[in-house]
Amino acid sequence: MGLYDYTIYNIIKRNAFVYPDRLGWVFNDEQVTHAQFKERVDRLASGLWKTGLKKGDRIGVLALNSMNFAYLYGAAARIGAIMLPINWRLKPDEIEYVISDGAPKVLFAGQDFKSQIKSLAPKFKFVKKLYSLDKAGGGFASFDKLMDNDGSCPDQDVRSDDAYVIIHTAAVAGRPRGATLSHQGLIAANMQGMYVWNLTEKDAHLFVLPMFHVAGLGSALTAMQAGGANVIMSRFDAEEALKNIEKYKVSFIVEFPPMLASILDKNEEIKCDISSLRVVGGLEGPDTAKRYHDLTGGTFWTAFGQSETSGFVTYAPYFEKLGSAGLPSHMAEVKLMDDSGNFVETGQVGEIVVRGPMVFKGYWNLDRDNEYNFRGGWHHTGDMGRFDEDGYLWYAGRMPEKELIKPGGENVYPAEVERAVLEHPAVKEVAVIGVPDKQWGEAIKAVCVLKKGKTVAEGDLIEFVASKIARFKKPKHVVFVPELPKNADGSINRIKVKEQHGQG
Repeated sequence: MGLYDYTIYNIIKRNAFVYPDRLGWVFNDEQVTHAQFKERVDRLASGLWKTGLKKGDRIGVLALNSMNFAYLYGAAARIGAIMLPINWRLKPDEIEYVISDGAPKVLFAGQDFKSQIKSLAPKFKFVKKLYSLDKAGGGFASFDKLMDNDGSCPDQDVRSDDAYVIIHTAAVAGRPRGATLSHQGLIAANMQGMYVWNLTEKDAHLFVLPMFHVAGLGSALTAMQAGGANVIMSRFDAEEALKNIEKYKVSFIVEFPPMLASILDKNEEIKCDISSLRVVGGLEGPDTAKRYHDLTGGTFWTAFGQSETSGFVTYAPYFEKLGSAGLPSHMAEVKLMDDSGNFVETGQVGEIVVRGPMVFKGYWNLDRDNEYNFRGGWHHTGDMGRFDEDGYLWYAGRMPEKELIKPGGENVYPAEVERAVLEHPAVKEVAVIGVPDKQWGEAIKAVCVLKKGKTVAEGDLIEFVASKIARFKKPKHVVFVPELPKNADGSINRIKVKEQHGQG
């Protein structure tokens, strides 16, 4: 570590020194102070280092949120390893691709995913050992044995700009791309969240989004950097969330639909005290945001960000300028460009481009993509927007080559769904679009042309797609049409498809 470096592990060390006895982590009935967290992270880091894991090696994890998963993030930060959290909602072949791409030296599996990992492991010569995140056995080494030491480990030369985590984003060209985030990028994102939401060591975060998601990981690291507590939930459950908020005086959550609505609905039944919940960030409709405001007196925040920017790059209270994505944040420069790389004037639509310490290091093993993505010295988000006279960003959709649908906060590219739909023998053509959805914020709709003489029921086609790709990527709506509108070159005119079928 150099004179000017500061990493995620430095945050862990600071908390243990400044707030040793403060509650840092909660999982089920287990409560862990900041000093205890560091001590366990050190022992895990020592155990991993003694197995031969070194700086730059990847640690693959397929598991639900847990305390041991959090220790792994800490241990990786100490020895300079790179976390490779895997989206457990993916299909086996998608998980296989993520593992192949990241090439982890060790793989950790939660109880629900051991059989899946064990069946895949023989395909990966680079994986040296399988570990359990809970009970050992069945070919999985013991997590507890990794921690059976005194925590001694030589100092590693871990730098601020070193890669810390690879988060695989949605598949633009059929395969997910691994966004590689650095220590400094995440720390910069944390600093913004701490400042905007006025977070201190007295705050507590409900860690309910998955540890493989940048919003879940980022908000947890923000709470940790502030010296506060993280209350971990393995899966979302509205009643459990309410009880945790009340018991631990949770003050902030980052969520995606329909989490907040479910919490508010359940609270009408069981009447928990959630007045401590002063900040909620994410994507919501105005009705749900207002219900939260009225009940707690807290503030719902809107924002714009992505995995590639280590979190949010714009923020604003939801009702400050309803419909906007907020103002540019304090550690990111946010501009709009036209197709020629020129900045556009206020009020005009352009591609959202970003630069600053929060920008990721690039896509793992994709030099050509990175060259294009970072052209002109900016990170090109692939999203469109416009700035108003007051400096607020208004989201204006995705660029055609990066059209994206976000059901419940997950990223889904239409091209991936379209490929799965077209595998059905009855389908001739398809255009997949996003449509407004009250429950999930946005839903997937497939507009299909059938082959002559062929038929398929809507429900059967939806289940067919679900058998090919992750279930969260399957269409919620299917419509059959005689033909799709076309451009002069014969390609599908997606703009007209949206005009004709873009209703919820």
